[in-house]
Amino acid sequence: MGASDEGDAVAPRDLTRPDHLPNLRPDGRAPDPSWLPRQRRGTTPQMIGRYPDYDVLASMPEWDPATAKVVQDRMDVSVEMTFFHFEEHATVRRFCDIVMAQDSEPRVPVAELIDRKLFTGRLDGFQYDDMPNDRDTWHMVVAGLDDVARARHAMSFAECPIADAQRIVASFAKSQLSGFTWNELNVARAWSVCLRGILSAFYSHPWAWNEIGFGGPAYPEGYMRLGPLSILEPRETPGATSMDPVRQVMDSSQ
Repeated sequence: MGASDEGDAVAPRDLTRPDHLPNLRPDGRAPDPSWLPRQRRGTTPQMIGRYPDYDVLASMPEWDPATAKVVQDRMDVSVEMTFFHFEEHATVRRFCDIVMAQDSEPRVPVAELIDRKLFTGRLDGFQYDDMPNDRDTWHMVVAGLDDVARARHAMSFAECPIADAQRIVASFAKSQLSGFTWNELNVARAWSVCLRGILSAFYSHPWAWNEIGFGGPAYPEGYMRLGPLSILEPRETPGATSMDPVRQVMDSSQ
């Protein structure tokens, strides 16, 4: 994916067209990310992104030791899961990759970050009153995904062709799964629990920060640019395109 040469950026996608938004495309699937440039500095998921010359970890020597340790711990998350059972590993990894459209390496280790959070019991501090504990919800969702895959395709969720697995996840997102474990869950809220965990894990990782151009921890430097977002912090780099996708879509819809 990406440009034909490692260091070349491709022309920016025309974001005035609505088909870059999943809900406005007939198949609802994300566009091929090849319109984004290849990452030239640091690491991003799949080595593509809007900020190809930005690496938030280059600022790590300026962070205080406690902040640097917190971020480094996210980089050093173990590939060996401790919360999810061995037979759940492939399913939960594939589920997280499909939700975040991580189709190739390098990937943010979303499943592993969620595993560590659930194993240590450092949960969000609340749960829906008609839902089980988040740890039980995750086990039930993983079992439910496998149950649906076996019923539809006679194989586990992790073994399904990617298109079939994506359709199962799409059904989950639309609260259209039933039977098996799903009858014991509020499916919409189960999706909310999983999505909250997946997004929190993904965007806690420095590779995701590189992808979105996030400046990283504010301490000890702080943020100085409090005016328009177009004014960059000293350590930030401009994107491959200055096009604002939100404004472009809003303008084109008027």
